[in-house]
Amino acid sequence: MTSTRDRQRAAARAKLEREMAERAGRARKRRQTQAIVGAAAVLVLVVAGTVWLVAALGDDDDKQGGTTADAGAVQCAYTEVPKEGRPPQIKDVGLPPTQQSGKGTQTMTIDTNLGPITAKIDRAAVPCTAGSFTHLAEKGFFDNTKCHRLVTEGIKVLQCGDPSATGKGWRDTDGTGGPSYNLAEENLPTNKRPPYPEGVIAMANSGQPGSTGSQFFIVYGDSPLDPNYTVLGTITGGMDVVKQVAAAGDDGAFAKQAGGGHPKKEITMTKVTMSPVQGG
Repeated sequence: MTSTRDRQRAAARAKLEREMAERAGRARKRRQTQAIVGAAAVLVLVVAGTVWLVAALGDDDDKQGGTTADAGAVQCAYTEVPKEGRPPQIKDVGLPPTQQSGKGTQTMTIDTNLGPITAKIDRAAVPCTAGSFTHLAEKGFFDNTKCHRLVTEGIKVLQCGDPSATGKGWRDTDGTGGPSYNLAEENLPTNKRPPYPEGVIAMANSGQPGSTGSQFFIVYGDSPLDPNYTVLGTITGGMDVVKQVAAAGDDGAFAKQAGGGHPKKEITMTKVTMSPVQGG
């Protein structure tokens, strides 16, 4: 039989083994908990770092304007003339960019066979028309075209900008040409008297809203025209050239229609340029 001392020793050994097993189990759980907490801490740092990175990139985009439109930009609508049935007087040089600057000024220079004519254009007043004019000038749209109409009675204007008015002599179609798109009127002088004083350069249209194209007129005497035409800018030089043409008179070719006629003293635009936008 086992002695009492042997039973006591066996019981003590079993108790010690249980305590050692329990300590080992507690240590294992502690290591697992530490590992989980450590992993969670790393995940938090990674997520925090990602959020900061996204926020920092977003700030850079905002500062650089990468996700927003340029300050002062204006959305313009250029309506294409249907290709089917286009007359040959329509000259297709594509459409201008729809986003145009609405700030700053430009200088327009019209080089002619009689001398240069210059004008100042305010982009804030005519962003879409100025954008169209810049596009056409860059495409050489106006080069070597004649100012086809002069009105010496009443409205006192010299009209230009028909791309088909070229070469020698005159045609019945003079005054019917333009680009392959139209745009809405801007900067109408509804509150000014007279609406078109001497020195204004304005855009012609067909009389219907949204029919502005490439044709324009220079006013060489206060004009009683109705305020239906975009005021493009103000002549800053070369008015003497315009008045020289006006003094020679017109041939009355349009007298029964819109008035006036072809200038007796021919004036040809050899080149039209638009300066880069200043102060925009």
